[in-house]
Amino acid sequence: MADENATTPTPEQPQAQAPADQSAAEPQPQAEVKRTKAAKGQRHIPSGIANVDATFNNTKVAISDLHGNTVAWCSAGRLGFKGSRKSTAYVAQQIGAEAARRAVAVGMREVEVRLKGPGAGRESAVRGIASAGLEITLLKDVTPLPHNGCRPPKRRRV
Repeated sequence: MADENATTPTPEQPQAQAPADQSAAEPQPQAEVKRTKAAKGQRHIPSGIANVDATFNNTKVAISDLHGNTVAWCSAGRLGFKGSRKSTAYVAQQIGAEAARRAVAVGMREVEVRLKGPGAGRESAVRGIASAGLEITLLKDVTPLPHNGCRPPKRRRV
């Protein structure tokens, strides 16, 4: 036991240090620049497609690359809105801006916008995308329209 105490250094016994060379005597600059490293699977995507789905009850924005892989998305529920406030134009603008901010973080600069649905947040979501710094190259309405296919439900009696 006495031999073990002699070989392991204790706080009272400092460890033997190597002889100090000249570089250790000079003060090293402490101002190191912190660089954020991108995720391993993340890549730079310059252009993409923004799909805006504006229904009567909600607005959703999904921004994808040109192959259709989703890069960023946002909806009213993700921002913490509930109930009838999800269908307002103000919330749609917030949704568009947040989704565009997430896409800009990946390196996206321009998008083509595809609008779907009759909701109140159609134009507001486009305004939010533009305000976040994305350039809109194309604005297209892709709302599905029936060619008299299915019979509509019977009229409501109020």
